[in-house]
Amino acid sequence: MSDPFSTLIPDARRFLSELADNNTREWFLDRRPSYEEKLKAPATALLDIIAADLGPGTETKLFRPHRDVRFSKDKTPYHTHLHMLWSLPTDSKPRPALFFGIGLDYVSVGVGVMGFDKTALPVWRAAVDGDLGADLQAELDRLSSSGMRVGEPELKRVPAPYDKDHSHGALLRRKSLSVWYDLEEAEFASPLAAIRTTHQKLGPLLGSFEAIF
Repeated sequence: MSDPFSTLIPDARRFLSELADNNTREWFLDRRPSYEEKLKAPATALLDIIAADLGPGTETKLFRPHRDVRFSKDKTPYHTHLHMLWSLPTDSKPRPALFFGIGLDYVSVGVGVMGFDKTALPVWRAAVDGDLGADLQAELDRLSSSGMRVGEPELKRVPAPYDKDHSHGALLRRKSLSVWYDLEEAEFASPLAAIRTTHQKLGPLLGSFEAIF
């Protein structure tokens, strides 16, 4: 059975490639009907289908194409990527999310928490300081060895009061945690299947977030 979103990735990349060469408000507005038909409409439908898979309480987001240029030297008005997010229906705070992104040089599915706030960060560090840290690191190693891409820790040093040579130092140096699967070109015609499969594979990681938060 063919994927109902088999043309989304090639259509999005074609539009985004042209946008990269003509990143002006005038060019985008002239082609907004194409953006609405080829990118926004199928992305919105994909968000709805995956949200139904994930269950009641799932929140969705299609990131807007406009860039915030107020404090940026780069004044080009539009992003050259198409990003989607599902906030998962869990009781943990912060809520982990499922991501799907199409860029000019990547197509990726990911799961994680993009940032631990000031309330969540000490909870995270206390959890990974103990036995849960060993289990979580083992799961991340397993995912990495299976071809998943694990985001790098943000801090260069283990934060106080933890020992600089702590056995779970890599986890303590994190201010977020995300794991990604980068689609091969042969998978571009099946984004729905790729999202579903990746979410299933990352189930144990999601369980760890729920256990911590």
